[in-house]
Amino acid sequence: MIVNFYKLIIYISSLLFMSSCGFYSFNGASISQDIETFSVQYFPNRAKTIVPSLSQFFTEKLKDYILEQSNLELETSTGDIDFSGEIIKYEIKPMAIQANEQAAQNRLTITIKLIYTNNRNISKNFEKNFSRYSDYMSNQNLNDIENSLIEQITSELSEDIFNKAFVNW
Repeated sequence: MIVNFYKLIIYISSLLFMSSCGFYSFNGASISQDIETFSVQYFPNRAKTIVPSLSQFFTEKLKDYILEQSNLELETSTGDIDFSGEIIKYEIKPMAIQANEQAAQNRLTITIKLIYTNNRNISKNFEKNFSRYSDYMSNQNLNDIENSLIEQITSELSEDIFNKAFVNW
C-alpha cells in the first residue's frame, strides 16, 4: 500500500516537472521553448451591427484565456506571438420557423477574422475566420440575455483561437 502511494507521488511529481519545463501541457498546447511572450491587439468591430462593448470584451477575453492556459507573458506592444484582427459579423437570425411562420428560436452569431503572427517562426503565421453561435428562444428579450450570450460565444471563440494557435488542430 505504501509502495503504491510512493509510485503515485513520483508519477504526479514527474508530470508536474515535465509540465513546468515545457515538455508536456495538460491542455495539449505545444508552445516552442523560444516563445515567451504574446500580444493581443484591439479587435475593432467592423460588423454591420455594432455592440459598443464587444470589441473591448473580446480583446480582454482572448488575453485572459491565453494567460490562463499557457505560461506566456502578456506584452503590451508586440510579443513573440501576436494576435490581431477584427470582428466581422454580429448577426441575429431567426431559426426553427414554425407553422405560423414565427421563429421558435433566434441565433446570435459572432465571427472574428484573426491574424496570427509568430515573430519567431513566420512559417507558422496564418489568417483565419473563427465563428461561433448560440441559439435562444424567440420569446426571450435579447437585451436581457445578450451579455450572457456574448460571454459564452467569446469564450468558445477564445478557446478555438488558442487551439488553432497552440494545439495545432
